[in-house]
Amino acid sequence: MLVVVFSATGTTSAVAQRIASIENADLYEIKAAQEYTSADLNWHDSGSRATIEQNDKSARPAIGSESISLEGYERIYIGYPIWWGEEPRIMDTFVETYDFGSITMIPFCTSGSSGIGRSGQNLAGLAGSGTWLEGRRFGGGVSEDELRAWIGALG
Repeated sequence: MLVVVFSATGTTSAVAQRIASIENADLYEIKAAQEYTSADLNWHDSGSRATIEQNDKSARPAIGSESISLEGYERIYIGYPIWWGEEPRIMDTFVETYDFGSITMIPFCTSGSSGIGRSGQNLAGLAGSGTWLEGRRFGGGVSEDELRAWIGALG
């Protein structure tokens, strides 16, 4: 198993680390080639980097992390924050880069208030491969018991 995560502020990364620990899974962090600053993430600023990217469905921010081989993985949890009601565009970059073959893909997101929305379906459509399960939204303070219950319900 593998847990893939993009986290600009650390919230999603903390949840991903707990999932990886529960599942005894490998952890791979998607890092932006150009890190996001607080100003980049200011959703009140229509000129902020993240706002501009989110408003452009064709935006594909570059990934700065080393690439990863997916060989041998049967299940991948894929985590991200919700930005402007959707997955960050760097997640689109990631899923368009890899062939997930018959891997079971399990999206999860973190958000203070927004649900997961169509982000999982968006990623599945862009990926064009993998067997995508319905995703789930968590708050940053999700308990280990809640994560274990969710993972257990996945089968």
